[in-house]
Amino acid sequence: QVQLVESGGGLVQAGGSLRLSCAASGRTISSFTMGWFRQAPGKEREFVAVINWNSDTTYYPESVKGRFTISRHNAKNTVYLQMNNLKPEDTAAYYCAATRRASWSLADFGSWGQGTQVTVSS
Repeated sequence: QVQLVESGGGLVQAGGSLRLSCAASGRTISSFTMGWFRQAPGKEREFVAVINWNSDTTYYPESVKGRFTISRHNAKNTVYLQMNNLKPEDTAAYYCAATRRASWSLADFGSWGQGTQVTVSS
């Protein structure tokens, strides 16, 4: 099992940027597909971004495409989410997750962090 710790959340005005980090421990994530998900109050957790083990494939939903970028540094056992042009509807707790599958389905991710809060003011 890999342990994941997110950081970098905070309060930002609409149009601003944040960079989230996810530090892994317990084992190397170099063979894992890594993903970011988010959950707003009263809503289900939803997929935000995914990156495969060697960074040659990324995938985003339409709601964040062109604004969010996922990246990873396997030597540092860390995954990042750069979020630009943030909108109030991006307000949520953001979670990092890991899976051995080539997937962006929430159900396939078995290791999760505790989350970091992102709040975007209008």
